[in-house]
Amino acid sequence: MYKVLRSRAHRFSTKTPSFFSTLLNNCLSLESLFSLKLIHAQLIKLSLCNTNTFLGNRCLHLYSKFGTIEDAIRSFDDIRNKNVFSWNIYMRVFINFGDIKSARQLFDEMPERDVVSWNSIIAGYYSRGFDDCALDLFSKMQTTGVIPSEYTYSIVLSFVQSVHHGKEIHCNMIRSGLDFSYVIIGNSLIDMYSKHGFVDYAFNVFLNMKELDVISWNSLIASCSKSGYKEMAYNHFRVMRTTNYLPDPFTISSVLTSCSTILDLRKGENIFSLSIKAGFLSNSIVSSAAIDMFSKCESINASIRVFKEIDIWDSAVCNSMISSYANHRLEENAMQIFALSFNKNVRPTEFTLSSVISCAVVFLVVVQGTQLHSLVVKLGFEHDLVVASSLVEMYSKYGSTDAAKIIFDEMEVKDLISWNTMISGLACTGKTVKSLNLFEELLKTGRQPDEITLSAVLLACNRGQLIDRAMAIFYSMDKEYGVKPTDGHFTSIVEMMIQAGKLNESLKVIEAMPYGPNSYICALILTIYGIHGDLKFTERVAERLMKLEPMSSLPYLVLGKAYEVRGRWESLARVKKAMNDRNITKVMGCSWIGIKSRLFLFKENEVVHHGGEDVFSTLRLLMQDIEVEAYI
Repeated sequence: MYKVLRSRAHRFSTKTPSFFSTLLNNCLSLESLFSLKLIHAQLIKLSLCNTNTFLGNRCLHLYSKFGTIEDAIRSFDDIRNKNVFSWNIYMRVFINFGDIKSARQLFDEMPERDVVSWNSIIAGYYSRGFDDCALDLFSKMQTTGVIPSEYTYSIVLSFVQSVHHGKEIHCNMIRSGLDFSYVIIGNSLIDMYSKHGFVDYAFNVFLNMKELDVISWNSLIASCSKSGYKEMAYNHFRVMRTTNYLPDPFTISSVLTSCSTILDLRKGENIFSLSIKAGFLSNSIVSSAAIDMFSKCESINASIRVFKEIDIWDSAVCNSMISSYANHRLEENAMQIFALSFNKNVRPTEFTLSSVISCAVVFLVVVQGTQLHSLVVKLGFEHDLVVASSLVEMYSKYGSTDAAKIIFDEMEVKDLISWNTMISGLACTGKTVKSLNLFEELLKTGRQPDEITLSAVLLACNRGQLIDRAMAIFYSMDKEYGVKPTDGHFTSIVEMMIQAGKLNESLKVIEAMPYGPNSYICALILTIYGIHGDLKFTERVAERLMKLEPMSSLPYLVLGKAYEVRGRWESLARVKKAMNDRNITKVMGCSWIGIKSRLFLFKENEVVHHGGEDVFSTLRLLMQDIEVEAYI
């Protein structure tokens, strides 16, 4: 194109504005800044930018697309007869470059403003996160007599903060006589009602729309999926296929998400097959949804096959694979995917880092955790709510509650999950007083604790053996906080009483449990009272545990020991025979320790392991020293 321009430069003076308009269109298709500047220079030389406002606006528009802000400013100054389109394009330049302050100043100085001007500045504020300013401008727009267009309502409906405000705007649209045949308005209303969980309103809008498109169906299907009506989302997808509207990648990903939530592998496989036939599997949104669906439907091998076959390395796909591995307790594989994605220049998101930090906790190697923390700071995610909460949980599980508390205190915004994580972390490490004090701080903020918060508080009371305080909190949960005691809360109270030797009192609490004692309570009772306690009571508890956990060896072992100490050899023989018949074996206990980024596993009664000879040699020397000291 450059050669063509140079060869015809001497004849430019004879060309019409339409000729230059065609050249400028070519610059847009090629995104050639050099060619644009060359044509712009010729227009200035021929005084066409000064006299022809259309060509001046066209140059200004192109500079806003792929030029610099300085080029756009000079182009705007060259336009002698500026109209409202010139000002609108110029304002969009500042908005596109992120200078919303200069855009607002220019908006206030505009000699004339039309609906496009208002739409641009409202959308600009919304894109920068200033929703309140955008809403204020929308109100001022109506007072100045400018009638909002369908695009205005579409922008405003995308960020209304409550469904009541959305309903007001909906009524305003009806009163203004806006033609609801516009697809964009109907889709915006469906999306707005869906975000706030008003699926019935979204349905009414959908059914009353004169014209539909794929986005309309997508919005309705996503509405059902996000609001908990997963089966309905799948059924409407089937209805959509009977119409003339073909599903797109967003449709497929929404339906796959619905299948993963209802754990319907058969339906998910059908949708997955359809995505392959339609050629959508190369789309990262679809492939990540497929990986997530197979994982949640307990088909992790299928997730791995999809990940390997598509060979797509972007944040969405990698996040799905990492979370899939993490959810199936394959933390080492998740860390490997994270390392590979990092080597392939896939920038981690906050969700990636949160998943990986949760995996690092399992290895109990503090070095890995601190390295991930350094990466979080380097990438600028230290103030992200999700990542910060994961770091708090990680350091709490490492036992470094001081480090966790520092991160917690520096969090600019704390949600209930953050509070729960910190309270639970302090409780798990035995810092009862600090945990309960933090709970009091939470109550002072006006937030209502949930069942997880109260579970952490009861755990703190359990670790500190504060039975009276735990009972007071337990019996006031429903009345003061609106939380009905769950199985976990009953378990904490019963465990506390049993460990304190109050078996009779704990039995009264157990009788109040909606579904009877769970396996943990049964195991606890058998461990503490099973062998030397009342034999009939031991037998009843053991039978209960056998029903709850048929493959558990504990009830058989406790019963056998109880029969043995009482000399009931026939009963002991029956217990051993039952274990053999049911193929029940004793679970081998193990412990592990992390040293220099390596994890060492030690099984119960294990004699030979890595470095075992040196360990036992050292133990023998220690025993000799102890014996010598005993005789001195």
